[in-house]
Amino acid sequence: MNPSAPTLAFVESPVQLLNVLEWAHAQGTAPSGRAPLLAGVPRQPGRAAGAPADPAAPQAPAASAAAPAPDRLRIVVLPPTDPMSRGQLRRMAGLARDEGYEVRWQEARGSRLAPLRALAALARDVRAARRVVVGDPFSRYVQLLLTLVRAEELVVVDDGTATLEFAAQTARGERLVRWHRIGRGGLPARLRELAYAPVSATARRRFTPAAGTGRRIEVFTSMPVSVHGTMTLRVNDFAWTRARFGPPRLTRGTDLVGTSLVETGVVDGARYLEAVRALTLRHGATRYFAHRRESPEKLRALSEATGLEIVRPDLPLELTARRGPIGRTVVSFPSTVVHTLPYALTGTGVTVAVCEVDPAWLTGSASPRAGGFLASVTESARDVQRIPVQAAPAAG
Repeated sequence: MNPSAPTLAFVESPVQLLNVLEWAHAQGTAPSGRAPLLAGVPRQPGRAAGAPADPAAPQAPAASAAAPAPDRLRIVVLPPTDPMSRGQLRRMAGLARDEGYEVRWQEARGSRLAPLRALAALARDVRAARRVVVGDPFSRYVQLLLTLVRAEELVVVDDGTATLEFAAQTARGERLVRWHRIGRGGLPARLRELAYAPVSATARRRFTPAAGTGRRIEVFTSMPVSVHGTMTLRVNDFAWTRARFGPPRLTRGTDLVGTSLVETGVVDGARYLEAVRALTLRHGATRYFAHRRESPEKLRALSEATGLEIVRPDLPLELTARRGPIGRTVVSFPSTVVHTLPYALTGTGVTVAVCEVDPAWLTGSASPRAGGFLASVTESARDVQRIPVQAAPAAG
């Protein structure tokens, strides 16, 4: 049994795991000694027992794996159920292992009892940790874990555009709700929120400690957030990514970056397809880097309508772009990457551009705040070109 780690990190997406590695690099505390093998990481789906695994994927633990030094960061992966996210998380966990960090793969979804089993398995380490790092403060499971936390220091690593809402909502003393869910949901959703309210309230208090309590909150992000109270801010400039990968080989073409705005019910699917087609024609794009949550049906329709090569990256886009090859121009809709790619690709000669979202593209069920929030993501991006909505007209 490994001793409890003073710093415990919880991640639920590949980007969150990348940003934990960036945070640890920025701390200047590289692991020392032998890299421990990963605990409990499943084989890749469809691979026979005993068959050689993907060399970049994490392997089952060996009995002789060295115990981590007592000052080590321990990363706990709480994987989602979708295959694309799990595949990217396996690859990111492999990179974390190569860096010398201990990674624990803990299933917390997939059945009614999975969350309770995971909570029981993690409780001891959570209580013992002196510092806790979380990748998604909006995650209900992370909020549930926070009810056990005794640590005096909490760190929130960038979870993309949601970090903007996290800082704003905690400053206003509001409950933590993802921006695209505000104002959505019927009676069943409201009843679930009511039942969950005590846990949510505890999490909110953890993230906004009163002066004099001794608790510290750090936000580690590439987003232009404004901290408040006792919060401190550290900029994630992707120094680890730039030190480990690249510079990339550049192609002559333009690459488009996909978004899950259709899947989250914010943007109409037909409008999105027409916008992608217009961007493809105007910029001569040849490849489309799909978001891990984009549906196969949507991607197939995009390919048939535009002729774009659909690329499903096996790592977060910041790493994929840094490794290359990548287009000399990368065009995205409002998303996290318009803030992170300029850092990851600084000095490479790549131009990052962001296309505005026309309010007419929004669905009738989109949050009332969706249009303004997406506009703020675009307007606050640094070192990017802005493509006006007229350059990518909506259908009909």
